Amino acid sequence: MNRCPLTYELCGERKYSIRGLKLLSPKLTDLEDFQYTKDEQIEQAAMHASKISIQGIQPKLSVRLDIAKRRFDIVDRRGTFIVKPPHLIYPEMVENEDVSMRLAAAADIDVPVHGMIYARDGSLSYIIRRFDRFGHGQKLAVEDFAQLSGHSRDTKYNSSMEQVAAVIDRFCTFPQLEKLKLFRLTIFSFLVGNEDLHLKNFSLLVKDNKVGLSPAYDLVNSSIVFQAKEQMALPIMGKKANLSRSILFDYYGAQRLKLPQSAVAKEDARFQHILPRFEAILNESFLSAKMRNAYFALLHERHSCLFSKVST
Repeated sequence: MNRCPLTYELCGERKYSIRGLKLLSPKLTDLEDFQYTKDEQIEQAAMHASKISIQGIQPKLSVRLDIAKRRFDIVDRRGTFIVKPPHLIYPEMVENEDVSMRLAAAADIDVPVHGMIYARDGSLSYIIRRFDRFGHGQKLAVEDFAQLSGHSRDTKYNSSMEQVAAVIDRFCTFPQLEKLKLFRLTIFSFLVGNEDLHLKNFSLLVKDNKVGLSPAYDLVNSSIVFQAKEQMALPIMGKKANLSRSILFDYYGAQRLKLPQSAVAKEDARFQHILPRFEAILNESFLSAKMRNAYFALLHERHSCLFSKVST
């Protein structure tokens, strides 16, 4: 029996569940394989790189869903989804990012519609709806934290989580609400080994005349991919590794972000009891047994670091 790569639901002989198709569009009843193999997708990404606004090291394609033809087409303008093909060097990046984003949603972190789709060679590509588009490709104003803090792609690591908070204080309509989201994302990233959370992985979005954090994106357990020694890309209290409960909760949450103690305690309880939910999702994921076990091991190690001495 097949499992839907958009929802992880069992879907019989179908490639996608009905619910998965409806996530992409309420009118969609089936989906053709993406017409490019994984190698062709990388070639296409290189050909279109100068024509689209999506940037980054990992190859990406801007696509639009053609409901009548039940397929995704590559476009240079007015794309509503982003496709990431399998990485040439690092295995299972597609499956890793998809399940990490799914874990984030389980932790009540706002993420766009996302999932995986089959290409014509049977490989899986990651797909995510663009949060900076609405209607028929109209744009919402969005800027990443590198731009907002005067940094570039080359200096996106030359900052700190304290400075990330300062950007929120400076630009957001309701900074206290956004700093709570930041705190939750920070704890989550520590737990799942998302150690590449640099300035370009935070963005502010203008919507309904309000400025706030965009939905989360580019969440990956990079620690098990790169065997990273650091735990965060941007330091907290001057540290990128050997982070502790006191640094994350007492210093960053309570002191630097100035969150109410009740809010910090709520996030503490959320993540203290979230392991069974995370494990259930990981067990349904498309990761190989080897990669799933590595994900489990790191997750348990980080969770123990924060909560092993906390009374339940």
